[in-house]
Amino acid sequence: MERSKAVKPGSGAKFLYLKNNWQLYLMVLVPIAFVIIFKYAAYPGLRIAFMNYKPAKGYAGSEWVGFQIFEKIFKDKDFIRALKNSLAFNFLDLLVGFPVPIILALMLNELRFQRYKKLSQTILYLPHFLSWVIIASVALNLFKPESGLVNILLKNAGWIDKGIPFLTEKWHWAVTYLLIGVWQNMGWGSIIYLAAITGISPDLYEAATIDGAGRLRKIWNVTLPCIRGTMVTLLIMNLGRVMGSNFERLDSFGNVQVKEFQYQLAIYIYEKGLAGSNFSRATAVGLFQSLVGLILVLTSDRVSKALGEDGLL
Repeated sequence: MERSKAVKPGSGAKFLYLKNNWQLYLMVLVPIAFVIIFKYAAYPGLRIAFMNYKPAKGYAGSEWVGFQIFEKIFKDKDFIRALKNSLAFNFLDLLVGFPVPIILALMLNELRFQRYKKLSQTILYLPHFLSWVIIASVALNLFKPESGLVNILLKNAGWIDKGIPFLTEKWHWAVTYLLIGVWQNMGWGSIIYLAAITGISPDLYEAATIDGAGRLRKIWNVTLPCIRGTMVTLLIMNLGRVMGSNFERLDSFGNVQVKEFQYQLAIYIYEKGLAGSNFSRATAVGLFQSLVGLILVLTSDRVSKALGEDGLL
């Protein structure tokens, strides 16, 4: 009798569910372990930013220097240049790239021929799974000033007389670099918006049809307001990444002619930190990026809540 009282109602059903679906929980353990090892387990290493860290001496033998590493970084002209470039390109990337997945998702949602819609989605998602090395190698062959396919087509069409230095002149490089980044991410970003659009009640569209609304009016008055929360959430998350930079992307598209714009925080961390075995400086810059990103996320979340949105946190 006492044993039966100890068993909570529904515990047998829960045990049966776990027994039948243990494979799913086992699969979840892999990403959880990945996050714990590479995110949380790395936190103790942040103390390197406040030490004159020497790998041979380890944590115990390295000297504590407080904020001296940060003082050196903020006085370094190369850091200021890398910071300005990172902020400029990341804000431009956000300004240009944020609306594109929304527009793309709206266009895909309006397609009625399902086979064509699925084919389009597959083609648009594919660039996200390609490494920047592959993308850059293709881009370099396409955009060569004299022998690139793009310049050849433009010359044959009579639009230009001389090849455009898409990737060998800093201003052309900046535009090409940004647009290739938008192209690579737009298909993947549209997935979330398509999922949000799918959750919109059909009754809203039926009511709009009865009121005489066309496709564009439905998009403006029904679709966009219903996915506004998703848009705000993704905008907040993207603002948290404006201090970051992708070393693989920068290194793949980099060359001597565009060094002035290519030199961003990822390149600075590699050259001044990791390549020179100055792990304290590399950690300090990484910690600075994370703190600024956290502040931006919290601030934008507060602003969104003040404007009546749910926010992220």
